[in-house]
This record gives sequence, structure tokens and C-alpha cells, in this order.
Amino acid sequence: MTPSRSKRRRWLIPGIGFAALSCAHPDTPSAIPPSADSPPAEFADGEADPSADALELEAWIAANYDKTEARIPMRDGVELYTAIFTPKHAQGPVPMMMFRTPYSVGPYGPDAMPSKIGPSETLTRDKWIYVRQDVRGRFMSDGEFVNMTPHVASKSGKQDIDESTDTFDTIEWLLANVEGHNGRVGQWGTSYPGFYAAAGMIDAHPALRAVVPQAPIADWFFDDFHHHGAFFLPHLFNFIARFGVKREGRSTEWAPRFEHGTQDGYAFFKEMGPLSNADKLHFKGEIAFWNATTEHPNYDAFWKSRNLLPHLHNVAPAVMVVGGLFDAEDLYGPLKIYEAIEKANPDVDNRLVMGPWRHGGWARTDGDSLGKIPFGAKTSEFYQRELEAPFFRHHLTDGAPPPEFEAHVFETGANRWRSFEQWPPKGEARSYYAAADGLLSTQSPKAARAYDQWVSDPEHPVPYTQEINIGMNALYMIEDQRHASRRPDVVTFRSEPMTEDTTLAGPIRAELWVSTSGTASDWVVKVVDQYPHTDDTLDLADGTSTPAGDLEVMVRSEVIRGRFRDGYETPKPFTANKATRVVVPLQDVLHTFKKGHRIVVQVQSTWFPLVDINPHHYVPNVFEATAEDFVPATQRVFRDRAHPTKIDVQVLK
Repeated sequence: MTPSRSKRRRWLIPGIGFAALSCAHPDTPSAIPPSADSPPAEFADGEADPSADALELEAWIAANYDKTEARIPMRDGVELYTAIFTPKHAQGPVPMMMFRTPYSVGPYGPDAMPSKIGPSETLTRDKWIYVRQDVRGRFMSDGEFVNMTPHVASKSGKQDIDESTDTFDTIEWLLANVEGHNGRVGQWGTSYPGFYAAAGMIDAHPALRAVVPQAPIADWFFDDFHHHGAFFLPHLFNFIARFGVKREGRSTEWAPRFEHGTQDGYAFFKEMGPLSNADKLHFKGEIAFWNATTEHPNYDAFWKSRNLLPHLHNVAPAVMVVGGLFDAEDLYGPLKIYEAIEKANPDVDNRLVMGPWRHGGWARTDGDSLGKIPFGAKTSEFYQRELEAPFFRHHLTDGAPPPEFEAHVFETGANRWRSFEQWPPKGEARSYYAAADGLLSTQSPKAARAYDQWVSDPEHPVPYTQEINIGMNALYMIEDQRHASRRPDVVTFRSEPMTEDTTLAGPIRAELWVSTSGTASDWVVKVVDQYPHTDDTLDLADGTSTPAGDLEVMVRSEVIRGRFRDGYETPKPFTANKATRVVVPLQDVLHTFKKGHRIVVQVQSTWFPLVDINPHHYVPNVFEATAEDFVPATQRVFRDRAHPTKIDVQVLK
């Protein structure tokens, strides 16, 4: 049906003078190959795909869609560049699907067609209207770009704008100016575009009926660039070195790529030295968001204003939040956004889908394997055809309802999808305790005083990956951890072999009792699935195999900057050599440790260069630490009755 309006204007969009625009500039997201220093490779909705299927879809889009470009005015007068794709031979009024991004919707020009316009090939071939927009301040849109635009809770005039209002104003314009729509709009986006999709749900336009935020960013102090205050160095450095270059007016081009001069990230960031050298040696004061990050090391008003979670009330559209269980970039966001909507909007159709994917894997891979681990089926194809497409079709066309579920989550280890009436599901609480001789026990410790000890040396930090990679290895979350087990500065606790299949579901909470001879320290906790000691091989999705015996696959990991153990707003130093409680929340899992496997917990203090090196000497702002502040420290993990180090989990029965 069409919207109820007293006047309908014919869709007549004037030309906007794109004579100077190129078609598929080599630095637009659709044209550059994956690269660690390139925002499009890891953050954009899609990336170059030279496969025959992708080329065939590109040709099909060009043959079946017309493209029109528009500059849509927002309530404050700023105009946003928007590309509108309408099907040549639509069968009656169709929905509109909207995608808003800071990563460019190029190629630009009325005759330049992209290789992707929808969230999947399945929905693209439904021949709906697709709308792709550069957000304000990016590429061909006007205005000022602000990272993670703060939401304006109380609006009193046309100058009170945020991503909610920009989404509303865009939809209002589209309804009045685009012909052939049925009055219903859907929105999706992955990663940063996922944030824009989630922000658009707040005080939403009545026509916005269904939203699928995929790996949405929620709060950069806990996701992406910080994890519980610990700084993910290569992730922000490589991203912001290009994304953060100031734009001078409208542009169709990305800034030049940052040249590291090596592919060895461990060597590059080690040679760079203290974090203050990043600006001195490389950025030269020109990357504003890097400077803002270094000026705000604590969870202050700067970061709080960019936290979307407190504003996710008054959400009216149906929502399906999507995430990857092994998403190295945005795992916090989808889980917390689903949770926030559930609490504040109990009557909204709000669902959660978590699959066995890396960042964007549900749209860019078959999802049949990750690293060495096969999943037994093309999980991405299942998601696109059986979950995503039915969800949008139901809410935007009155199509058949999607499958009934509150949470649809892939159970790794057992390799199967499971549906739940709530997330996290109800289970049996269980604790696993650090014990003597490297044992992980279900019995609380009885010793009067016991601990494991190591020296953490900033000159020789523990590598987070075995791979040579200049950025953040996208597969580190499922990587074999034997390289860490063999380090003297990693303590490892192993359970006895499981006597039956044991399924962990929901969040994992690590409670550490630790001490340091310094006054500052990070604490990393990893939960690992150790395969039995056998001569068996693991069959991979590509038809090859790998030895399975003693494989130590990471299931979940997390880090906290110890200064924030009692709150993220008010950091404080450790008292040297004093046993101190540090709680490390780990993100949700649904994983089965098969019979004969062991649950392994590793604890360490460095994880380089994924996390910058903690100097062990407390300084108010770690970004201002000098070379003299970096000193070795003796670290201890206690495991006695007064100081029981443990992980708390939920076991499904």
C-alpha cells in the first residue's frame, strides 16, 4: 500500500552535476581488495569479489535496475548524497530498503552501477527499491562528520540533529519523491553502517518497519577500539590512519593508504615504542580522532556521549540483531544492543541471530568453516535465505512469517543451529577453579596460600597470533593457542577430559585474584577447547585435513586494563604485590566441549600488538607513558581458599 498523503509529488530529481566523478575509483569500497590498513576491507558492507557469481550479479543489477542520484535535504538544511536504485519491471508497489554508511556508496555517477545493492543476492533479486546514502560529512554528502554521532535525547529545534533525525528525514523525502513504493521501509547495515541502522530505530519514522543491524557498534570503549579500557592498538591505528584523514569538501575518493613499510605488525608497533610516538612519528597532529582518543583514556563524557545503548527506547520497528560468534571487531555491539532493546521495548519483535562467523561473514563468506574449523554446512546461505529474507519479506510485504525464535544461535563444537525462547538461555551455574599443577577443577581450592607466578617483560610481550599480520588478524578468536601455552609468561589450567558432551551457553565471567610487583597491569583471560591426544585428522571445508590431536581452539577471550577493575571512570593503581580481585566479563558463547575434550583457561598480561603494552608503572594517562615507565613485573595468579581464581559459566542440560 502507499502512504496516506494529501499530495504526491512526481519523482523528478534534477541532475547534480557529477561530470567530474569517476566510475569505480580504485579506493572505493567496492573496488579495493582486503587489506589490514584499509577501512573498506574490514568495515564496509561489501568488498571486491572477483568470483563468477559476483560478476554475474553485477551484470544482473545493471540490467534490472535504474539508478538515480539525489541530494536529500535534512531539517537543518544539510544535503546528503543518495543513490536510488529502482527495478525496471517491478510487479506492483514494492518496499524500499535503505543502507547508510560512512564508507562511500560509490561508484558515483548516474551510469556507474555497483556490484552490490542489497544485503544479499536473495533479497536483491526480489527487485525492491534500494537506497544507499553517504552519511553527513562523508564522501559526497555535506555537513560535518562526527564519529559515533552522539544521540540528542531532547530535541527542541531544527539544529538538534543526530542519526535518528537524518534517517527520519531521508525516509520522509523518499516517500514523497520516489514512485512505486508500498509505503514500507527496511534498513540494514554491517559494522559502522550497523550503528546507523540501530540509531535509525530510535523515534523511528512510521514507515520504517524492519531493521537488521549487523555487527553494530554500540560503545567504542567496550567494543572495537577498547575492551574494558584496554586499547586495541593496530585496530584503531590502521583504521584511523586512513578513515580519520580530514576531508576537504565533497569527495569521491578515499584518503591514501598508510604505508607501514612492513607486513610484520609485531615488529612495526614494537619499534614504534610508547603510544605517544604514533602521533610524533606518523600522524603529525593531523588525525583528530586519534588525538581525541589519547586525550580521553578513561570512560568520561566523551565516550559516554557516543554510547548508543541508553537511548534504545521508543523503538517501534521489528528488529533482528545479527552478529558473528568470532567477530574480532564487533561482538559486544550486537549482544548489548539486543539486550538493551529487549529491556526497554518488551513489546517489540526483537530477535537475535549469532552465527559462526568472522566480521561480516554472514554476507561475504559461505560460512562453512573458519580457520581450521569446519561447520558442516553453508551457514551464511542458511541465514540469508531462511532468516534474513523471510524477516524482511514478512514485515515489508505481508509475506509468510519467518521461523519462530527469540534467539537463533549456532552451537559450535556440535555444529548445529539452535533456537531459544530467551537469550541467554537458562542453564545450570557452574564454576571452574584454578588448581595446583595446572589443573582446572570444579572443586573450590582448600590450600591456605597458593599461586602461579611469571615475569611479564614489556620487551618480550606475548604475541596474540602466530600469523604475520600488520593489522588485527580476523581469525585470532578461533586460532590454535598452543603457541601461547608454550610461553613461560602464560599460565594454563586444564580440566580433566569431559566425561560427556558439555555445552556452555551465555556469558562467561572470570574472577581473578592476582598481584603485580608493579602498579599497573592488564589481564587477559582465554577459554580454550583442547582436542584429545590422538592421531585423528580434522577434515576441512576445502577438502584438505589437519592434525586434530591436542589442537587448542580458542572459544572466547577478553582483556581488562587493570586500572579499571573498580570502575571505568576512576582508574587507580595496584598496590604492589597485594592480592587483588579483578573481574573480567567475557562475551557470550554457545559451545559444546565434546566428550574427551578439555576446557582450558589461560591467563596472561600481554597480548601484543592486539593490545598495547601496559608499562607496569602507573601513569594517569597511558597514552603519555614514556620509555622509562616500561618495566618488567612479577605477576601472580592466586588459587587458594581466600583467593579463588575461577570462571563462572552456564551449562545447558
